[in-house]
Amino acid sequence: MNVPLTLLGLLEREPSHGYDLKRDYDAYFGRGKPLSFGQVYATLGRLARDGKVVVGESEAGAGPDRKRYVITDQGATEFESWLAEPVEAHPQLQTVLFAKVVLALMLGRDAEHYLGTQRAAHLQRMRELTEVKRKGDLVDALLADHGLFHLEADLRWIDLTAARLDALSAAVRS
Repeated sequence: MNVPLTLLGLLEREPSHGYDLKRDYDAYFGRGKPLSFGQVYATLGRLARDGKVVVGESEAGAGPDRKRYVITDQGATEFESWLAEPVEAHPQLQTVLFAKVVLALMLGRDAEHYLGTQRAAHLQRMRELTEVKRKGDLVDALLADHGLFHLEADLRWIDLTAARLDALSAAVRS
């Protein structure tokens, strides 16, 4: 997740206080991994230093004075460029999953057991995401679907690799 650009996008919607930015970020993008206030304010400080946001007048609140952040033209241009750019579609050709299987085979260890353990972990995570999808709102459901589809692809790879372990073992030991 690109936190600075995501905060710029939230600021393009409307000028906001750091607290409000954190709340909105966590609600939409921080599921399971919310931002700390320190990260929010450090990021806003860098964005201000780089001319992408300006800090408005301080406003009195219940606690310390609050500052409203406003996106600049430079920040809006950078955000617009980022938003228009497609996310690079690159399947991982060297994953940890693959490395563990190959190393297990190279070292004469039980790769089939590892694949079975990994399958069980994936299935457990799929159950968790299915529950999130069942109980959550539309945002939760779409994020859970994204994770489920990736886990399904991994499970297909695990099954295919398990079926080819003898051939893979011969290939990595030669």
